Amino acid sequence: MNYPASTNVMNLAHFADQAARRHSQRDALVWGEERWNWSELNARVNAMAHALIQDYDVQKGDRILVQSSNCNQMFESMLAIFRIGAVWVPANFRGMPDDLDWLAESSGAVGMICHADFRQHAAKCAPRLKFTISIGASEFGADYDDVVAANMGQTVPLAEVDRDDPCWFFYTSGTTGKPKASVLTHGQMAFVVTNHLCDLMPATTEADSTVIVAPLSHGAGVHALLMIARGGACILPAGDRFDAEDIWRLVEAHKSTSLFTVPTILKMLTEHPGVDQFDHSSLRYVIYAGAPMYRADQIYALEKLGPVLVQYFGLGEVTGNITVLPPSQHSASEDPRPGTCGFARTGIQVQIQDNNGCEVAIGETGEFCVIGPAVFAGYWDNPSANEKAFRNGWFRTGDVGHMDAEGFFYITGRESDMYISGGSNIYPREIEEKILAHADITEAAVLGMPDAKWGEIGVAICVAREGTTPTELELHDFLKPNIASYKMPKEIHFWDSLPKSAYGKITKKLVREAFLSARSTQAEGTK
Repeated sequence: MNYPASTNVMNLAHFADQAARRHSQRDALVWGEERWNWSELNARVNAMAHALIQDYDVQKGDRILVQSSNCNQMFESMLAIFRIGAVWVPANFRGMPDDLDWLAESSGAVGMICHADFRQHAAKCAPRLKFTISIGASEFGADYDDVVAANMGQTVPLAEVDRDDPCWFFYTSGTTGKPKASVLTHGQMAFVVTNHLCDLMPATTEADSTVIVAPLSHGAGVHALLMIARGGACILPAGDRFDAEDIWRLVEAHKSTSLFTVPTILKMLTEHPGVDQFDHSSLRYVIYAGAPMYRADQIYALEKLGPVLVQYFGLGEVTGNITVLPPSQHSASEDPRPGTCGFARTGIQVQIQDNNGCEVAIGETGEFCVIGPAVFAGYWDNPSANEKAFRNGWFRTGDVGHMDAEGFFYITGRESDMYISGGSNIYPREIEEKILAHADITEAAVLGMPDAKWGEIGVAICVAREGTTPTELELHDFLKPNIASYKMPKEIHFWDSLPKSAYGKITKKLVREAFLSARSTQAEGTK
């Protein structure tokens, strides 16, 4: 049969229209002492959308760069840019001016919305852009709030969009080489929102609220879309620095029902005294992603928060949609599937494949590969990266692991983290888990480093729990019964802390750079 060919989909900004119509007087966004209901917020979104078209000649498909810490203007800019069919290009606000200039060049942005605190960033990018709008009074562009005020009362029809029309350039963290722009589309993101609400936060309604812990430029922005879709409220902490006490205070004050974070931040939240000082019994879902959570930290969080933990595994390119481990699969008392990252997300197919793209047998190690509506459209203007990322239609994650007979998946590392010692492939994740089972170790990273005899050796960088002083010999003796001898780290070092990305994740690139710098300094000192 012949069916009418149509790829039209809902413009994501329609979520805000729906919320304003159905829940006009309910809180949409709270930031510090300020708050906006859905009617007020959507009016501001329409005003900025009107200005972008009428005053700045932004066309459908144009890219708009955003450099800002979390604030109401950044939140609104996402919806305003979606509304007119343009593309939101949010930056990691902790990046340097050169980093932002790379995003401006690689995305082909026509304009930028930039917080007044980032004058050097604005100046660096200005030659590439047609306009800059400043969040806060500044000499480098019209003030965002003045632009909104001048256009208040204007409404803008939702731009018609197709399933594959870009809405968001989600830049990879750039742990190796330059960041790449993952192209997220309206059709893809509509599925992602539905899937997240199904698998991560079922029964979420307009009565729910979430405290936004991480920058809106990445996973927290996706999480905010879930609340917009349901008409719930997003709560932004007043400061742009992580403050565990303030987050717990906000959870209590707003009776928030969800948090989205990463394992290292969740660890800091549950170890802070505020977890016992403020009422967090309203929480139903504490979602952690970005990396698996070490078992010792998982148990501690469960003991503090109760059965509310939700883990998901996913990359920016799949917008988080690979696996999920719901609250029912978390337990502090028993761990029937040690190290699992859960089962495949609804509507997503996950395969463990060998180097030829063939599915391996149950229990065998291979690469996580994914197909489904949550997979991104590809990297912007980067055919070589696309060729490497896709094989036979499957997206290759670069993560390595296996699946058990019941469909639960296990991550053992990343291909890029693997090292070969004495001819054996070694994945650091397994060793790090063993190290963190030691009661006095709170963080660990294992690196493969060049060695004349073995090719590469394992180097463990550990952080001791406050008030303890474990030794290299003590840790070695602890590990000896638990891991094969060829996997034993040949060097063990203790640091005060491990370097982390702007999103609170321990990244091997930063740890490696710090280790090599320290080794170089030490070598210079011995001359």
